[in-house]
Amino acid sequence: MTENSRGRDITVRIAQQPEADELLARSPLAALVGMLLDQQVPMEWAFTGPYTLAGRMGSDDLDAREIAAYEPEAFTGLFTAKPALHRYPGSMAKRVQQLCQYLVAEYDGEASAVWTDATTGADLLKRLNALPGFGTQKAQIFLALLGKRFGVRPPGWREAAGPYGEEGSHRSVADITGPESLAEVRAHKQRVKAAAKAARRSA
Repeated sequence: MTENSRGRDITVRIAQQPEADELLARSPLAALVGMLLDQQVPMEWAFTGPYTLAGRMGSDDLDAREIAAYEPEAFTGLFTAKPALHRYPGSMAKRVQQLCQYLVAEYDGEASAVWTDATTGADLLKRLNALPGFGTQKAQIFLALLGKRFGVRPPGWREAAGPYGEEGSHRSVADITGPESLAEVRAHKQRVKAAAKAARRSA
């Protein structure tokens, strides 16, 4: 277990790699970046990305100010170096840098400030939805992740997270506690994708 900045013991098993999960548990920015990268790649790949990026930047953590000020072409190079950090390393490098620039401008570079003083679940969802690269679904999933794994639970957080906030569900990364739940979440995603495909065919 890792103690985060609020003094709470956090256990994360999303990346399925101890060092990467330890970083996610203690670094709010790493968790945000992992969530941003979680699209069109396996969840483990996305959430290992922050750890790999930190290593390529010569650190054991991520700093929003450093990333925001990084020379864009050089920062993209950190993503495209083999093995690439994402299936679309160039565009994701740009999105990560935009996210960090927004955090510097709006939250003084402190990722945790996005949620530490959110008064309600709806307020937190609004803040997350305003982040570059975070649409409504991604914002709801991250809100559920904060509530279920990090103990960030402003009033109404489950309702604001929608179906992802449901207790006992296996819909998203917020529900992953180990290999078994990862398999259940992956199976759920496959069922949703298959249903959507069938609906398109019958339309």
